[in-house]
Amino acid sequence: MNELQNKILALKKQRDCLILAHYYQPLDVQDVADAVGDSFALAKLAQSATQRSIIMCGVRFMAESAKILNPGKTVYLPAADAGCPMADTIGPDDVLALKKQYPEAAVVCYVNSSAAVKAVSDICCTSSSAEKVVRSLPNRQIIFVPDKNLGAYIAKHVPEKEIILYNGCCPIHDAVSVSDVEAAKKSYPGTTLLVHPECREEVSEKADYVGSTAGILAAARKGSSDAYVIGTENGVTDILSRELPQKRFFPLKPDFVCADMKKTTLADILACLEGNRTPIELPEAEMQGARKSLERMVAVD
Repeated sequence: MNELQNKILALKKQRDCLILAHYYQPLDVQDVADAVGDSFALAKLAQSATQRSIIMCGVRFMAESAKILNPGKTVYLPAADAGCPMADTIGPDDVLALKKQYPEAAVVCYVNSSAAVKAVSDICCTSSSAEKVVRSLPNRQIIFVPDKNLGAYIAKHVPEKEIILYNGCCPIHDAVSVSDVEAAKKSYPGTTLLVHPECREEVSEKADYVGSTAGILAAARKGSSDAYVIGTENGVTDILSRELPQKRFFPLKPDFVCADMKKTTLADILACLEGNRTPIELPEAEMQGARKSLERMVAVD
């Protein structure tokens, strides 16, 4: 731990603050967090937090979700401009138009979306809970927003449902091609390929395992292979390389990086603890609608 990290650790106790960090965050940020997890785990932790304040080291939709699930807490997003390109592909009017077009359908909203979109959806999901959420609904028709790649993956695994896809995606995961997979397999022969379902279907089909960030970590930790190609944001490769030096981990693409997830710095976290950041605030009506969707998601687990 460096001096700045030690200062953060001391101050978070004084200020009764819970620090949560996503797996894609820089390692020095993860090291000062009380918990590190994927979107689903962080949402559950935020909901049950007893501390006065929460610092969500991630992107805006995660901080919004923490505030929605635990509205009495002061919630900070350390890097105020850390957004999500996928969330930016859809607005509430897009969801309402789909609901009008498919009145019998339930709207399943990937958690990588704004509070306004969650507020007009029936239930949220994460990549780790999407299949379970879709199966939990009585509706045969499911509008899945905004990630077409995750939606297509779920459609294959829940064939009894008609999945209506929205044309959104994570541009970082969607940019991975079959040629990238072939190049990685050529460069790292004999490795096991673990891929996130935000990747294109033709990429997922080449993988030895497809799953959420938490699922990929678990597969690498428990797997018998001694070498893995990691098909998600390079933060996961960093975590595994540090944690399991006896195994080898390679990124599927060298530039498999979410720039927004990397914006958080230790200085930003300290600024939150010192009261030099503006807390997350949302319109009450938006909060109420989005809370229903998020609480239904958490209850499914």
